[in-house]
Amino acid sequence: MVVAGSMIGSGIFIVSADITRNVGSAGWLIFVWLITGFMTLTAAVSYGELSAMYPKAGGQYVYLKEAFNPLAGFLYGWSFFAVIQTATIAAVGVAFSKFAGYFFKILEQNDDNILIHLGGFKLYPAQLLSIVLIAFLTYINTKGIKGGKLIQTTFTVTKLLSLFGLIGFGFLLAAKGSIWHANWQDAWSMKNLGANGDAIPISATGAIIGAIAAGMVGSIFSSDSWNNVTFIAGEIKNPKRNIGLSLFLGTLIVTIIYVSANLMYISVLPLHEVAFAKQDRVAVVAANAIFGNAGTYVIAVMIMISTFGCNNGLILAGARVYYTMAQDGLFFKKAATLNKNSVPEWALWAQCIVASILCLSGKYGDLLDMVAFVVVVFYVLTIIGIFVLRSKRPDIERPYKAFGYPVLPVIYIIMGTAFCIALIFQKPVYAGFGLIIMLLGIPIYYLAKGSNRQP
Repeated sequence: MVVAGSMIGSGIFIVSADITRNVGSAGWLIFVWLITGFMTLTAAVSYGELSAMYPKAGGQYVYLKEAFNPLAGFLYGWSFFAVIQTATIAAVGVAFSKFAGYFFKILEQNDDNILIHLGGFKLYPAQLLSIVLIAFLTYINTKGIKGGKLIQTTFTVTKLLSLFGLIGFGFLLAAKGSIWHANWQDAWSMKNLGANGDAIPISATGAIIGAIAAGMVGSIFSSDSWNNVTFIAGEIKNPKRNIGLSLFLGTLIVTIIYVSANLMYISVLPLHEVAFAKQDRVAVVAANAIFGNAGTYVIAVMIMISTFGCNNGLILAGARVYYTMAQDGLFFKKAATLNKNSVPEWALWAQCIVASILCLSGKYGDLLDMVAFVVVVFYVLTIIGIFVLRSKRPDIERPYKAFGYPVLPVIYIIMGTAFCIALIFQKPVYAGFGLIIMLLGIPIYYLAKGSNRQP
């Protein structure tokens, strides 16, 4: 439930619009989701080996530190705190508030609802609700793992059933129409779609790779956070077995749902409506086609349930990374302390503060390029770490070994590296910004180490 719940947030309801604009056909839209699913499953089953070797809190931070050196681990932890986890929590919180606006007009982000306007800064009630949501879930998780686990299980089961319901009704409706056949008439002709109906063909190999990489930003963002379960390894029963199993089952379930949801979209909506859904809310347009006017409210409730459960999983898992870093002397000292409920309360609230500040930007889409680039860089490095550790530490017990080793891990490394390179050229601003944030961790690490005290 942590794996699936952390993965399924708001992305699957939104990002298919941008993917479709980049690749321009039904076949390539599904291909982008399939290739993302393959990469996610490959990474997840590879991580199973690492989680069985180091079944303790910290997850990816620990794997990078053990495979390479403390600097590699710190760079991940720094990036995780500065943007990966906190920005994702903020984006999901903003999505919750945005869809709550369907029921409470005061939460709509328009000039009538501005609370504070200072220069270019505008504060809306929706942003405050996002912060309240994050603070509430943080508070629940300070009370111990059981409360967070109950929320995670309840909300994840609810949103899985809701998504399967939406997909099922969509396919029933599609059986009565001809939209599916129309969308597959020219399914493998890649093109860039314009809002005015223009379609620019894409044929050069470099341009095709660039279009796929640009499209995959949204699918990778939507498929991220599956590794959150490794951060709470110290609080899981029989982690050597259960983490690897949960990684495989969770990512498999979500991959099936994501591909099915996109097949449903192109079953009930013409491709142009998928690409240019209002504010990219593809699922809202699809729900309207399936349920009529009530569909808007049905999907709004689904997304609120989805984002609530997703943020709980992100908040629950994230603080365990800072806790482990602090134990190694590479984070604020107080983050290494546990409260009476045996959870890192200070780290939870520190994460809450950073995520709340990021909520004030109110921007969902701008974070995707940056987050997608940084997370894939570290996924690639971590999977390289499997090869390093097999050479460096052959003596460590490996209750579970990476499936398809060495072929599948090598394929992931090649695909992930190609994605990052293509993204730097295709979307240099935010991908470059993510790279800068990551590299800023190098001087911070040496300053902390040189001063012989925790930052």
